Amino acid sequence: MIESMKTVYQGGVGEIIEKKSRFLATVSIIHSEEEAIAFIERMKKKYWDATHNCSAYVLGERNELMRCSDDGEPQGTAGRPMLDVLLGEKIHNAAVVVTRYFGGTLLGTGGLVRAYSKAVQAGLEASTIIERKYGMLLEVVTDYNGIGKLQYLFGQEKMPILDAEYTDIVTLKVLIPIHQADHICKAITEATSGRARMRKDEELYYAVLDGRVLIKDELEC
Repeated sequence: MIESMKTVYQGGVGEIIEKKSRFLATVSIIHSEEEAIAFIERMKKKYWDATHNCSAYVLGERNELMRCSDDGEPQGTAGRPMLDVLLGEKIHNAAVVVTRYFGGTLLGTGGLVRAYSKAVQAGLEASTIIERKYGMLLEVVTDYNGIGKLQYLFGQEKMPILDAEYTDIVTLKVLIPIHQADHICKAITEATSGRARMRKDEELYYAVLDGRVLIKDELEC
């Protein structure tokens, strides 16, 4: 279990032009090596008329599996630079194919490395990247005297309230990063002078995208 990692929520396509050569970078989320291989094959079929379809992918919470291919470009000028961009951006569980249509002018090894790297960066910029965090869903029960302080606390800590129930008491369900659980529980106790009751509901991965909380199946687009 890793506390947080960046991954692709929705893939995109970026394009750059270098000396009349066209580079298209298509990015996709993957969950297995089979998915990565299938994605690469789809891109090769889609762009069957291209000069090259170079690829790279990373898989696993700690990038346990990494693969790349130059697809006919000089060794080390395409696949490895593409992989280095994914690693440098700390992206997990993602694959990218850069399709090149040759424009008639040789770029040289240094030019190829720069072009394929820039293409992947353009592909990532065209994609939606999220940070998956491992957290705890905490149920907090308090009286009405404590609700304002708790709302302020969670707002300051940027911790989303998923649900709130108002009866004679207030029950909140809050997502807390797992590594901050002890700190937040202590802060809740101090803010309510010990009146709040807390119960751990479950541990799960979540992300926040444009103010919307993504959990469980919503994380897999």
